[in-house]
Amino acid sequence: MSRLAKRVGLPAVTAYLITGLLFGPYFLGRLGLAGVGFHSMADIHAMGIISDTALGFIAFTIGNEFRLADLRSMGRQAIIVGILQAVVTTILVDIALITLHLLFPAAISLPSAITLGAIAAATAPAATLMVVRQYQADGPLTQLLLMVVAIDDAVGLVLFSASFGIANALEQGGISVITVVVEPILEIVFSLLLGMVAGIILNWSERYFHSRGNRISLSVAFVLLTVGLSMIEFEIGSIHCGFSLLLVCMMTGTIFCNICETSATLMGRLDRWTTPLSILFFVLSGAELDLQILKSPAVLLIGAVYICARAAGKILGAYSSCALTGCDKNIQKHLGITLLPQAGVALGMALTAAALSDGETVRNVVLFSVLIYELIGPTLTRNALFSAGELHSEDLPPAKA
Repeated sequence: MSRLAKRVGLPAVTAYLITGLLFGPYFLGRLGLAGVGFHSMADIHAMGIISDTALGFIAFTIGNEFRLADLRSMGRQAIIVGILQAVVTTILVDIALITLHLLFPAAISLPSAITLGAIAAATAPAATLMVVRQYQADGPLTQLLLMVVAIDDAVGLVLFSASFGIANALEQGGISVITVVVEPILEIVFSLLLGMVAGIILNWSERYFHSRGNRISLSVAFVLLTVGLSMIEFEIGSIHCGFSLLLVCMMTGTIFCNICETSATLMGRLDRWTTPLSILFFVLSGAELDLQILKSPAVLLIGAVYICARAAGKILGAYSSCALTGCDKNIQKHLGITLLPQAGVALGMALTAAALSDGETVRNVVLFSVLIYELIGPTLTRNALFSAGELHSEDLPPAKA
């Protein structure tokens, strides 16, 4: 499938997603033949540990981009751009969907509109990283992109918690400071602390091994361990606490790459080891795309408004924040387009939003947007990096975007 995608100028990640779609419950799986495709969503969800593990390795790899040398030159820009583009996106989507609510109150409720605005801030790091790897992208835009995508998770978590708290307040008539403020901040702090400790212990453990096989095995085992630990949830009094898988593994990679002298070599070998896992992740992601949502005119309407407003928010937010921080014109022009892919984090937020009275609408709109963004997002990212002159692989697109 990736060979066929190359012939028509599409990134390999798009081929993996389409493969998953074909093996999903709405194509080959629908035939009911033993051993052919996924017969139901339950079959796909049963393999969720593969997706979680792949996301852990993806976050660990992105953490490698936060080296002190890069942070000194681009850290301030990455933080400002990461925050502002997410906030601008949330505001624009909120305005668009609240306007839609005022025009068609029966289509979408006000709490759902506000919640979707926060979900719009989330960006999927997996597809972005896969495109960067395939085309060996490198340069100022690529470096800033990987940093912003990593920061985006923390910003999106705060925005979603605050917006979801307000949405609950509108439905129930009261607002919880613990839910809106305390819990998201604790989740970020606990995730960063766990990742920091894990990175230090991994570096300490690596010193006792010298062969390549033992070191790569230890690194793989440690990422698996941090993925497992990040799934732990607990209570502190009336406060529900947990961890963000992406933040924990990202912080582990950041600490490790900055204190381990051989981290660059190890990360290169780890990338090659995890390639099959990444392919499985995208195949499962494609199989999970629910095509039944295309039957609902209301979902298509809300989804179209959501997709257009989110795209405008990402592009405008990235452009304005890059201009504000003095980024190169090339980065200002192309960064926003590379931030369009959306998947796992947004779906997780949509699952939480199911508690709203109109939660099913939120879930279906996010599923629709993921279907669109995951299929066209990697190509748009590839084209933007190509136009910026940062693709260095022989596997280049046939024509300039």
